[in-house]
Amino acid sequence: MTHATRIVAAVVLTALVLCVPVQAQTPYIDALRVRAEAGDAFAQDSLGIVYDIGQDVPEDDAEAARWYRLAANQGRASAQYSLGVMYSYGEGVPQDDAEAVRWYRLAADQGHASAQFDLGLLYNIGKGVPQDRAEAARWLRLVADQGNASAQVDLGDRYRDGDGVPQDYAEALRWYRLAAEQGYARAQYDLGYMYSTGEGVPQDYVQAHMWFNLVASRATGEARDQFVENRDRVARRMTAEQVAEAQRLAREWAAAHPREP
Repeated sequence: MTHATRIVAAVVLTALVLCVPVQAQTPYIDALRVRAEAGDAFAQDSLGIVYDIGQDVPEDDAEAARWYRLAANQGRASAQYSLGVMYSYGEGVPQDDAEAVRWYRLAADQGHASAQFDLGLLYNIGKGVPQDRAEAARWLRLVADQGNASAQVDLGDRYRDGDGVPQDYAEALRWYRLAAEQGYARAQYDLGYMYSTGEGVPQDYVQAHMWFNLVASRATGEARDQFVENRDRVARRMTAEQVAEAQRLAREWAAAHPREP
């Protein structure tokens, strides 16, 4: 299982067993198996996760794939997506991009955001499907409409560059802002850049400083140094009053968007 998918699966399974005492977790899995063998799609999917991450059983990709398939054949979107991931990476099944696409699509058609995102990426690079940047943008828009910040930034890039969609700076700015308001650093940087250069928007050093300042305040290491440099470069073109206004706006935004613990 890929690292990102393993994390998602672990979170799902943890939610399932958190209310079960530690000493009862193996009986819980035994009970889950009984339900899965009786054809319960939720239990089949859950048992797939159990084998996928090795939760109280030896990790076994082939067994995970077997249970995912049983649930997927009953139309369970999360199992369809997991099976697609396994085909994409050749874990527990032969690697097969076309088969990965087939399972991703079944889940994506049910609104599964991760499946829609991965399907969009496959169309973007032409893996398992003919390359089609417009189709990639269509799937990524569906994910972005669900509030996924990474997809929103990707869509912003596409509108900025005219990649699979007509070039539209106002639309790029809109998608970047949606992601930036969620605290997504890359989007905050892109907003700062657009306002600092006047790319597709009226040049606005106050807005540029504000966004560069916000992303710098939450970054670390070399990335923070780069963001600080961008902020300070903009500040040198501003009056003291403009800098003070930008700092006020940044403080207000940070107060309204506290970091999660």
